[in-house]
Amino acid sequence: MEAYCVKCKAKKEMKNATAITMKNGKPAMTGTCVTCGTKMFKIGK
Repeated sequence: MEAYCVKCKAKKEMKNATAITMKNGKPAMTGTCVTCGTKMFKIGK
């Protein structure tokens, strides 16, 4: 899964990607950046 890393300022691969559901019921993915280890978040499947 790819997501935007705020620290690297580029789209990077997400490590340990986990599917979650936000408070409003919409799906999202959360994980960490492979390069710098920063938390990443992507809304949608």
